[in-house]
Amino acid sequence: MLTTAPNPTKAASRIPARPLVVDLDGTLVRSDLLIETGFSEFGRNPRSLLGLCTALLQGKAALKHQLAESAAFDPATLPYDEAVLARIEGARDEGRPVYLASASNERLVKAVADHLGLFSGWFASNQTVNLAANAKAERLVMEFEERGYDYIGNDRADLPVWAKAAEAIAIRAPASVRRILAQRGEGVEHLPAERPTLRTWAKLLRVHQYAKNVLIFVPLFLAHKFSPGVITEAFLAFVAFSLCASSVYVLNDLADLQADRRHPTKRNRPLASGAISPSEGVLAIPILLLSSALVGTFVSLQFLAVLLGYFALTTAYSFVLKRKMLVDVIALAMLYVVRLVAGAVAVQVTFSEWLLAFSMFFFMALALIKRYVELAVRTDSGLPEPENRNYKLADLDVVAGLAAAAGFNAITVFALYISSDAVHSLYRRPELLWLICPVLLYWISRALMMAHRRHMDDDPIAFALRDKNSIVAGLIVGALLFAAI
Repeated sequence: MLTTAPNPTKAASRIPARPLVVDLDGTLVRSDLLIETGFSEFGRNPRSLLGLCTALLQGKAALKHQLAESAAFDPATLPYDEAVLARIEGARDEGRPVYLASASNERLVKAVADHLGLFSGWFASNQTVNLAANAKAERLVMEFEERGYDYIGNDRADLPVWAKAAEAIAIRAPASVRRILAQRGEGVEHLPAERPTLRTWAKLLRVHQYAKNVLIFVPLFLAHKFSPGVITEAFLAFVAFSLCASSVYVLNDLADLQADRRHPTKRNRPLASGAISPSEGVLAIPILLLSSALVGTFVSLQFLAVLLGYFALTTAYSFVLKRKMLVDVIALAMLYVVRLVAGAVAVQVTFSEWLLAFSMFFFMALALIKRYVELAVRTDSGLPEPENRNYKLADLDVVAGLAAAAGFNAITVFALYISSDAVHSLYRRPELLWLICPVLLYWISRALMMAHRRHMDDDPIAFALRDKNSIVAGLIVGALLFAAI
């Protein structure tokens, strides 16, 4: 028997007002607890996938129960819908009882109900019964009789419940569901809800991060291959990497939902804030990945192999490597290097060992600065140790020192490259390249100073794209490279 608190059967016999029943996922909260707990568990322990598949074979209710038992669930951080909360408060002011009815597991539903303190009782799935669609409708009819309750829901699974309700109230319902509800005639209300805009989707897909994929053009530039065909190949490679990166950004956000909501700035991300639902995020991942692979095939099969390797590495980073101290920053540096390798493969030029050495040190420095900024934010905000990173707040100074060492080693490699014989075959005036060294020294040093002064975002690349000094430094480097050719 499902758990309710208190017993609605007894309550229904003495209440004069018609109860209001509220759905949880996608209605009261702009999220989906099954998707949240599933990604959270897999992100925390990827080896749990086999156990979750075994539980699913026993039914959806068993899967929800297993996820709820292992989930580190905090109802206080959920993105609650203000319109639904206002309707609940209005019903309570009228003296109507309000019940929470959800297909989510009873442990999670009880946690939400106890946190809000607004409900007369609740209904939920347990280990054997999945309280969704017809099962939920039958349960509510048993407790309140047909047409004996009003119901707020959001999706196709709520249609059987609305069919038995006195009044159907919908929020964020898809167009197909709205058409079916329209056939009902009277007794239907749609609550106002904001839809995600193109700007919201751009934020989720991290379109601003596409600037990192400009690295794909670096091998083309350094090899001095500027024919239209080569530039087209590089552009297609850029598009493929951008789509692939977006798919992993969405995947990473799904795995980090709980942690992001406790972060002072990441809680505003579209998935964490509920601006875009987890189900929409899940749907976006294969669309982006398949589109990326399709574009990649137009470049070459060798490029496609590098692209899939990038996806494998960045997925491993999202679920495993980012929780390993220092392994995470090495993995981040490698992800930048893979972009350079992909650019070389796309335009069919030999990848320079000098470029490999320089980029590993340089991007290692950027990754360490990123970690430094994250730790600094937590320290300044009085937040506890990061749950999804294997760093301590006391590591702040060490991380800064490692970032400086990696950055200056990158400049040393660049200076050695200028002194080598390899540079003379590509540049007529290689002596001009020496002027790049002080610019790089300035930029690395300034980046560290800005991070220390808390003037940098959590990503040094994003900072550089907005920082006037960084833009000027980049233009000087580009001008010197052109002048040396």
